[in-house]
Amino acid sequence: MKPDSHPDYHPVVFRDQAAGYAFLTRSTATSDQTIAWDDGGTYPVVDVEISSESHPFYTGRARVVDTQGQIAKFQRRYGGSEQEGQEDS
Repeated sequence: MKPDSHPDYHPVVFRDQAAGYAFLTRSTATSDQTIAWDDGGTYPVVDVEISSESHPFYTGRARVVDTQGQIAKFQRRYGGSEQEGQEDS
């Protein structure tokens, strides 16, 4: 590899404060804040808004979209029925 052609790749802690979860990995991300980790080392910490611990898809708290209810709401609001557009065939 050519020297100075790649960014610094170092250990970084990513912290999801909403879930109270943090993990240590390697990254090119930088931060002025640091955190003392379980192994006794001090690492830069990057706060993230969402992680696998707080994302609805991974936690099983995803919302179910009620498509039938939305269609009925549309029909009530704008009138008509599903059969109107099919009479020409």
